[in-house]
Amino acid sequence: MKRVVSWRPPLWLVAVLLGCTLALGTGAGYVQGAASSGQCTESADVCQKFSNFWKVWNIAETEFLDPAAIDHDEMINGAINGMLDTLNDRGHTRYNTAEQYREEREDQEGRYEGIGAYINQIGDYPAITSPIEGSPAEAAGIEAGDIILEIDGEDALGMTVDDVVDRVRGEPGTSVTLQVRHLDEELPVDITITRAAIRIPAVTWTMLPGNVAQIRLSQFSQNAKTEMRAALEEAREAGAQKLILDIRNNPGGLLDQAISVTSQFLPEGEVVLRVRGRDGDEDVYKANESDPELDLPMVVLINSGSASSSEIFASALQDHGRATVIGVQTIGLGTVISPIPLEDGSAVYIGTAEWLTPNSRKLRHEGVEPDITVSLPSGVQGLTPTAARRLTPAEILETKDVQIQRALGLLGVTSAQDQPTSIVPR
Repeated sequence: MKRVVSWRPPLWLVAVLLGCTLALGTGAGYVQGAASSGQCTESADVCQKFSNFWKVWNIAETEFLDPAAIDHDEMINGAINGMLDTLNDRGHTRYNTAEQYREEREDQEGRYEGIGAYINQIGDYPAITSPIEGSPAEAAGIEAGDIILEIDGEDALGMTVDDVVDRVRGEPGTSVTLQVRHLDEELPVDITITRAAIRIPAVTWTMLPGNVAQIRLSQFSQNAKTEMRAALEEAREAGAQKLILDIRNNPGGLLDQAISVTSQFLPEGEVVLRVRGRDGDEDVYKANESDPELDLPMVVLINSGSASSSEIFASALQDHGRATVIGVQTIGLGTVISPIPLEDGSAVYIGTAEWLTPNSRKLRHEGVEPDITVSLPSGVQGLTPTAARRLTPAEILETKDVQIQRALGLLGVTSAQDQPTSIVPR
C-alpha cells in the first residue's frame, strides 16, 4: 500500500562516504546501481565545500590527541545522520546501520529482545514515550515521560533513539540499569531491568463501566488489522455498546496497517488519507473494509506521543465525524518514509511524501488538534486495559486519568453500571 518514490543520492557522494556500491532495493522494486568513480558531479561550490569534509577527516586522524577515540564507522555514521538531520524531518528521515535496520524490521513484526519500552527524544536527552503493557520496563517502574539520564552509568546526554536502543536491547536474562527522572520529580532514580523476549501486542482491550470497550492500539505493526478485528468481535460478544479507541503514545507503524485499521470504522470508499509527493501530485487512499464497524458511538484518545500512522487514524475519523477526538495535540510526524536498503545491509529512511487528512489538512509539523482538549495532570499515567482489569467499576470512574473520565462522560457513563469483563485480549 505504501507509495514508494525512487530516490537516488548523488553517486559520487555514496562512493566517497560509503566506499561501496549502492543497491537501490532488495525486493522493493528498486534498480541496483553501481557507484561511479567518485568524481563530484554537483556544482563547483558544493564540490569545493565537500572537499572540506575530507580535510577535516584527515585533520582529525592526524592531529586529534587520542588516536584510540577515532572510530571510522562512528565518524561516517555521524556524518550521514548529521546531513539528514538538516532536512528537519528528525525521527523519520534517518540512516540505520545494518543492525539497526534488522532491529527495525523485527519491531514491525512485533517482536524483539530488550526491556519493552517506546523511546523518543526530548531536548538533549532521550525519554520514555511509554512502557509496553506487561513488559519488564513496566514491571520495574519505568513510566511514560521518564527522562533517561544514564544507561549503565554512561551519560545519555546527546544520545539518539538508536543509541539508546543499541544499549538497552540484549539477551533475555541480562540486565540494564537506567537512571531516569520521573515527571515532576527532581531527584533521579536508578532502575534495573531484566531483559526478556518481547512480543508487542498491537491491540489490547477491556470492558469499562457502561458497556464501553476500551481498545488500546499500541502500534500499527504487521498484525494490527487482524488484532483489531478480533478485539472488536470479542467486545461485541461481551456486550459492548460504545468504544474508546486509545492511541495515546502510539508511535505509528506500517502505512498499510493504518489504512486497514482505519477502514474498519469508515464506510467503504471513503477517503482515509491523501499522500502528496515532492512534485505536488496526490495519491488518495480509501477505506477498503467491506463490513466496517459504523454503529457504535466512538471516542479516540490522543496525546503528544501519538505519531505518524496514529495521526492518520485520528484525523481520518475526525474529518469524517466518525469519532470525537479527546486529549492533546499530537506530535506532527506527517511524512511517508521509504526505506532504501544499501549494499552493506544498512538503509536510508527518506521522507518521500507528506500525509494530508481526507479534508486536506497538513499533519507535518502541525499534528492533530483534539475536538476536546484534556490534559493529564502532571505525573499521572494513562489508564491501560491491563490496569483497568485490576480495578472495580467505581475505581475506574474515579481514575486520575481525566481523559478516560471525559470520554466516559461524553459517552453517557456517570455511574458504575457494569463490571469490567475478564476476557483476555488476543
